[in-house]
Amino acid sequence: MEKEFWRAGNMLYPLPVVMVSCKDENDRANIITVAWAGTVCTNPPMVSISMKKERHSYDIIKNSGEFVINLVTEDLIKVTDYCGVKSGRKIDKFKETGLTQAKGKIVSAPLIMESPVNIECKVKQIVPLGSHDMFISEVVSVAIDKSLMDETGKFNLNSSRLAIYSHGEYYGLGNMIGRFGYSVRKKK
Repeated sequence: MEKEFWRAGNMLYPLPVVMVSCKDENDRANIITVAWAGTVCTNPPMVSISMKKERHSYDIIKNSGEFVINLVTEDLIKVTDYCGVKSGRKIDKFKETGLTQAKGKIVSAPLIMESPVNIECKVKQIVPLGSHDMFISEVVSVAIDKSLMDETGKFNLNSSRLAIYSHGEYYGLGNMIGRFGYSVRKKK
């Protein structure tokens, strides 16, 4: 295999694509699509999102100190893309997309009802990094779609047809190819 070397850049793909919802001091909700999102810590549960300062949601989240990460399914990709290319300064994204706001348990930012998982977050630290600032945040509540629970109480998130983002394109998650630890599990 031959390699071609490029200038340094972010090539860590695929990524989760999520819609982040927030609410300003005038009770106006907004949605921003974020691909720079990830897990930071298990205990306490913490996540991060990164965004440019000029984004409309940046100041809303900075001032309110909270937001909701809403996971995205294949069925939500078109509205997810729309929320990533249209500015909340000019339109009401909930109204334009038909997405449904729902009240969270702890934060005032709305959940997106159509999302299979809503992760309520409180900002702990904002880290300036260059083109983007990272919002390191504690997860304070999680809401899940009850239809993803089976009769044994197991949460079947992967049956929701989650979507991912890879180098400017959206994809469905695809088929399961193994489970954690399967490479070392003893055969029966």
